[in-house]
Amino acid sequence: MDKITAAKEKFEALLQAQLQRVERLKAETGVTDYPSLEKIIIGVVGGDGIGPAITAQARRVLAVLLRGVIESGRVILRDIEGLTIEKRAALGKAIPDDVLTELKACHVILKGPTTTPEAGSPWPNVESANVAMRKELDLFANVRPVRVPEQGIDWIFFRENTEGAYAVGNAGFEVDEDLAIDFTVTTTRGTERIARAAFEHAKANGKTRVTAVTKANVIKTTDGKFLRICRKIAEEYPGITFDEWYIDIMTAKLVDEKRRKQFQVFVLPNLYGDILTDEAAEFQGGVGTAGSANIGARYAMFEAIHGSGPRMVKEGRTHYADPSSMMRAVAMLLNHIGYAEEGDKLTKAMDACAREKKIAVTGREDGATSEEFAAYVLEKMDAYSSSSRKSAR
Repeated sequence: MDKITAAKEKFEALLQAQLQRVERLKAETGVTDYPSLEKIIIGVVGGDGIGPAITAQARRVLAVLLRGVIESGRVILRDIEGLTIEKRAALGKAIPDDVLTELKACHVILKGPTTTPEAGSPWPNVESANVAMRKELDLFANVRPVRVPEQGIDWIFFRENTEGAYAVGNAGFEVDEDLAIDFTVTTTRGTERIARAAFEHAKANGKTRVTAVTKANVIKTTDGKFLRICRKIAEEYPGITFDEWYIDIMTAKLVDEKRRKQFQVFVLPNLYGDILTDEAAEFQGGVGTAGSANIGARYAMFEAIHGSGPRMVKEGRTHYADPSSMMRAVAMLLNHIGYAEEGDKLTKAMDACAREKKIAVTGREDGATSEEFAAYVLEKMDAYSSSSRKSAR
C-alpha cells in the first residue's frame, strides 16, 4: 500500500468517527438536576504522580464541609482506584474499562492529575486520560475562574473541552519521514453549546462582556467557524457586549494592567483555552492555585489545572505538593451540586490563606507539606464559621 492510500484510509476512518459523534451531539437530551437526586455520588480519583497526595487533602476538606449530608447518606464519597499511568500503559488504554464503569456510576468526579505520555517518554502513546474522560462523559465545558481582587481581576474562562486540536490528539500520523499530520475538529453543535454556556453564565452573574479568543485570521476554517457561531449566539444576548481577539495579542493584553481589568468572561477553543488559563493562573499565584470544572449535561468532573509533577515524584517531594488547586476544584464542585454556602466558605478560607501566607507551600522542604496546608485551610474555615455565627446573633 502506498503512503497516499494509507493516509486516505486513516483520514476516512477519522471522518467517519467524527460524523458519528456529530449525530450523537444532535440527539443529546437531559440535564442532571442535582437537588432532585435522592443521593449524590462523588467519585474521588487520585490519579498518579502528585495526584494521590493532593487529592487526599482535598477529599479531607470536602468530607469536613459535607460531614452532615455524608452521615445522612445524602452524599456518598466513592474512592476510585486504577487511573494510573502504569495501569493505563499496561492495558494500552486512556481509561481502563473497569475505571470507566465506576466513573459512569457517579454523578460528579473529583480527579487528581494524571500523567500524559509525551513524545520520547518511556510510556506508550496512550491518549490523555483527561481528554478521554472529557469525551467519554461528554464534558464539553472546561470552566476556569481566576480572581485577584486587589488587581481588579475577576475572569472566568469557558474552554471548549471535546473538540479543537485535542479532539483527536493521538490520531494524527506520519505520512512519511518528511511529513506528519495532525487534525483540528470544530462542529456546529459543539461550538453552540460552549458559546451559550459562556453567555448564560454572564447573564446569570451580572456580567456585561463576553470575549471570544481564536486565530481565525489564519486558521480560517475551524477557528473561523468557531468565531462565526459565537457571533450568532451573541445576537441572542443583546444586553451583553461581545468582542473578539486573536490568541497571540490576548496573551499580551492579559499582562496589560489597564486593559486586563475590562475582561470578564472568555470563550475559547480547546488549545487556546489551555494556554491562556495557565497564563491567567499566574496572576493568582500559579497553576498550583487554580481549580478547573469540566461540565456536561449528565456528568461533571473537577480537577487541578496542572499536571502530575513527575519531577517532584522523582525527587521525593510529593508530600510538599500544593493542594490549593484541588481545593479550589472542591469549591467549584460544591457550588455545582447545590452546596454554594459550603463552597463559598472554602473559597473565602483559601483567599484568606493566600493573603496571609502564614503557611506557604513551596514544593520543597522550606515550605509546608500538603497535609499542613490542608490543616491551615480547615483552621481558616473554622474561623470563618465562628465569625459568621457571631454576626448572626
